[in-house]
Amino acid sequence: MTVRILLCDDHAVVRAGLLALLGSEPGIEVVGEAGSGEEAVAMAAKLLPDVVLMDLQLGPGMDGVEATRRITALPGVHVLVLTTYDTDADVIRAIEAGATGYLLKAERPEELFAAIHSSARGRTALSAPVAGRVMDHMRGTARPALTARELDILGQLAQGLGNREIARALFISEATVKTHLGRIYAKLGVDTRAGAVAVAKERRLLP
Repeated sequence: MTVRILLCDDHAVVRAGLLALLGSEPGIEVVGEAGSGEEAVAMAAKLLPDVVLMDLQLGPGMDGVEATRRITALPGVHVLVLTTYDTDADVIRAIEAGATGYLLKAERPEELFAAIHSSARGRTALSAPVAGRVMDHMRGTARPALTARELDILGQLAQGLGNREIARALFISEATVKTHLGRIYAKLGVDTRAGAVAVAKERRLLP
């Protein structure tokens, strides 16, 4: 059975590379390319591919998670996330949105081909690091994900800004900054600003 693929990535060079790679594999046919979440949803509804290869970060507009949620509502269409991001928040949000699999772009081509065929059959396909994070989450050992505001503050923290500067930059009070910092420390399992930045970099929570 030939698996029909729709590619969704906002980088044309990445799509071209995937198109060349997948075109060399028997049993896989790329039927379309999308550069945004909105475009992917529209094309998936029209083409009804077996699998949509979905990046998560798609620039302005609909992100990959929301696009996944809408596409998986279509009959017989599965979404395989293919991204460079493997943070707890990204993984869990994508799976909760209905993604059949979650693969990292660093994987070997053979792993990608196998994941595509598994996804087409509705079977779960996860990169090893991602599988570990999912298991941690299911066991309840994963720490709560940071909110968008907490990530904003963490980003300011990484730039070396103090509480007053962060408050001014985000138009909030210093007291609110301190409250958010306390929650950030608890979620990251640290008790210092330097520790929070170090863990955030390790988990790739910062851009």
